[in-house]
Amino acid sequence: MSGEQSNSFMARAIQLSLENVRLGRGGPFAALVVKDGRVISEGTNLVTSENDPTAHAEIVAIRRACLALATFQLTGCEIYASCEPCPMCLGAIYWARLDRLFYACQAEDAARAGFDDSLIRAELSLPHQGRRIPMLQLMREEGLAAFEAWMANPNKIPY
Repeated sequence: MSGEQSNSFMARAIQLSLENVRLGRGGPFAALVVKDGRVISEGTNLVTSENDPTAHAEIVAIRRACLALATFQLTGCEIYASCEPCPMCLGAIYWARLDRLFYACQAEDAARAGFDDSLIRAELSLPHQGRRIPMLQLMREEGLAAFEAWMANPNKIPY
């Protein structure tokens, strides 16, 4: 894909992020999923308009792309995000198996605007017992039954 085409996709993501602010639908973030030089989906931050803390632009774009392509893996696709993805979105990008990520602004730029995810980034590197939100393990042995059932299921669709 040419640099010019990549720039046009990023320009669209930035335009969508600006529109999202003007329309008051959510934060100043947008993302596109592209395959073979064609936009498959667009997403904007809808956290406040949908009362959904997971409705980040990248997640919305990934969900829509998966629906459009009827798959849960986006191998062969790229994502263009108006800002460096937060840890949740980055995890979704890896789970979706996107080939490449392009982003405009950095996490520090988002932090200056009030979208600071540095606590989450720092928490992920801490052991469970050192995290701000207590993480308490219960009933592991019973919980393992679901994994055993998964591994024994001959009809499972691995991912």
